[in-house]
Amino acid sequence: MSLTSLLLRHQAEFGPVLPVDLNGPTVTRLDLTDNNPLVCNADLRDTPAFEQIVNAMLAAQGASIGVGGYLENRVIYRRSQHFGPGQVEEARSLHLGVDVWLPAGTPVLAPLPARVHSLADNANFGDYGITVILEHELEGVTFYSLYGHLSRLEWTALTVGQPLEKGQPFASVGPYPENGDWPPHLHFQLIADMGGRVGDFPGVARPSEREIWAALCPDPNIILQIRPLIGTD
Repeated sequence: MSLTSLLLRHQAEFGPVLPVDLNGPTVTRLDLTDNNPLVCNADLRDTPAFEQIVNAMLAAQGASIGVGGYLENRVIYRRSQHFGPGQVEEARSLHLGVDVWLPAGTPVLAPLPARVHSLADNANFGDYGITVILEHELEGVTFYSLYGHLSRLEWTALTVGQPLEKGQPFASVGPYPENGDWPPHLHFQLIADMGGRVGDFPGVARPSEREIWAALCPDPNIILQIRPLIGTD
């Protein structure tokens, strides 16, 4: 059974990842591809200016929370050499998680029982910044959830192996620059196999490798259950 099939079997059991209504009227999808001239024509290396663009996109939709990004081929990673320049080899631009753009300080919750697998400060410009990876088990199958762009505050109190109950707050959305120097948002990603990695896992892949990474990182919306994102990948 694939991880996707397993998660769908248990979908009714998952709790929220954030203590907000992600299906409410103030939630909208954000387009961060080259179809959006606002992000195409901006200097996204300037994080405060990038935040203003995000806020403008939200305001244009009468929204306060932005969502989306799974398997989205994004232009925004050109802001950082961390994802490759795309000159010698194919740059990484295919997003493997769902992003929720909302204020720093918003608590992050465990959507099902877990233990802390690993912790890291992935501090490259444009990287995850403060990162937590949780380990879960369903029907004897182990899998993982990754939370990127967090605050350092709660992160310092976590320990590897620490158990977490479903619904337990364990982190919060971080401010820049400690969140990898991004406008505040949560990167939420599911992972079938860590492949021996600790504290880090690719959240952006080469578009030519879409099928490989989609199998390894199922749609996080199976857990988030954001209705406007269903069937959008």
